[in-house]
Amino acid sequence: MKNAPYICIIEDEESISRLISMYLNKENMATKAFFNAEDALSAFSDLKDSIFLPQLIILDLNLPGMSGFDFLEEMKKLFAKNIPPTIILSARDSDEDIIKGLGFGADEFITKPFSPSVLVARIKAILRRQSLCCEKEDSIDFGDFTILLNSCVLKKGNQKIQLSTKEYEVLEYLVKNAGQVLSPDKIYKAIWKVEFGDITAVAVYIQRLRKKIEEDPAKCKYIKTEFGKGYIFSKEAIK
Repeated sequence: MKNAPYICIIEDEESISRLISMYLNKENMATKAFFNAEDALSAFSDLKDSIFLPQLIILDLNLPGMSGFDFLEEMKKLFAKNIPPTIILSARDSDEDIIKGLGFGADEFITKPFSPSVLVARIKAILRRQSLCCEKEDSIDFGDFTILLNSCVLKKGNQKIQLSTKEYEVLEYLVKNAGQVLSPDKIYKAIWKVEFGDITAVAVYIQRLRKKIEEDPAKCKYIKTEFGKGYIFSKEAIK
């Protein structure tokens, strides 16, 4: 599968790992399986400056030895903000686990049992976001920042600000609706494309975005809170 997207699977149940690989291989994606986080982390450490890092990681949380959370924490130390997009695939489904996983930098949290077809669709969507690029960029400027809409990139001057897929989608939605108060429920439905779910994820992503674009997250210049109503992106900041 020359030039196929390379997906890393970190899952200690071999039957699940094989099932995921089978579905991804059918979609012309290459896979590499690890049955514990230590082996995966060691492999990535050796590839830190290589072009052969995976385009996406599928990560279980309940792993022998190092947990999925510990793995994400070590990856952040190793790659700073340039961790490959990550989908957590876990039987743990508490709000605390989901919020913690997203807070550690995961792009998606899918609970077991899962639909392999839905997992493949989520992977395709993330890869599409990562690879989308056009010669002519539509853009929106605010403050010192520029959103490149075609390639889904945020820049501050010439510096690219690393955003996960969901961080970018939330930011773009807020900016395109600048001046409007958007409730967490409305944001969740627009970005996650489902009617019901854990809308506390919205607050997690708002907090992460504020840390990346606000000079002082305690005194927000761009993403403001309308207490009891939701969030509003400053229309005055749009150039």
